[in-house]
Amino acid sequence: MEGQSAAVGVGPGYVTHESEAEARPEYGTASARVTIDASSGCDLLVQRVVRYAPGRSEPRPVGDSQELLYVVSGRGTLSLEGRDHPLEPDSGVFVVAGEAYEVDNPGPDELVVVTVSAPQQAGHEAGERRAVRAADQSVLTAGADREFRFLVDRDVGCADVTQFVGMIPPGRAPTHSHVYDEVVYVVEGEGVLHLGGGQTPIRQGSCIHLPPLVEHCLENRGANNMRVLGVFYPQGDPASRAYEARS
Repeated sequence: MEGQSAAVGVGPGYVTHESEAEARPEYGTASARVTIDASSGCDLLVQRVVRYAPGRSEPRPVGDSQELLYVVSGRGTLSLEGRDHPLEPDSGVFVVAGEAYEVDNPGPDELVVVTVSAPQQAGHEAGERRAVRAADQSVLTAGADREFRFLVDRDVGCADVTQFVGMIPPGRAPTHSHVYDEVVYVVEGEGVLHLGGGQTPIRQGSCIHLPPLVEHCLENRGANNMRVLGVFYPQGDPASRAYEARS
């Protein structure tokens, strides 16, 4: 796609665009692209971009891994263990290992969802509340000018993975690293990923893997805020830093 190079491995770390992955039909109404997995150097997390056409999908069993969903666009309903959960933009959903879900898209637009699968190792106490709207969550800070909101975390019974939505204003924050394994999806905006001594253009639909302790920075070169979806394992806090360069 214009303005976006093909998938790039940058030493430890990886960046691609969802358009670079092959779309494969699955579960009736869905078409999925695997954007990050072990083949791109990410052994623990699998990121997928799934597009649901109007109608009701077939059941998707998540198997031995837990799955966290994020709605990029469109509206619908996720049926899980006999209960319906609303799907709307900027919301997350938690599905425990061993469960299966169906997605009903009333149309006319497609429903676009980013999913991340992760090992389920800690004990879970997931209850009836599985869907979380970002608009209902508190705004927290990560650094001097960056904000985020938790979606799926311990509050919905997920004991070892964290899902959040972050806001990056125009400009560049100091280079930093985290102790956890993280995958990122750019929801809105454009800029540059600084990773491994290189610079890679990113925009809506870019997908990034940031291994533990790898120094990086997402720079927003647009006029408006950049919004990103982050999922990391094991659980933690987007504001935490293993290392941060002095400004």
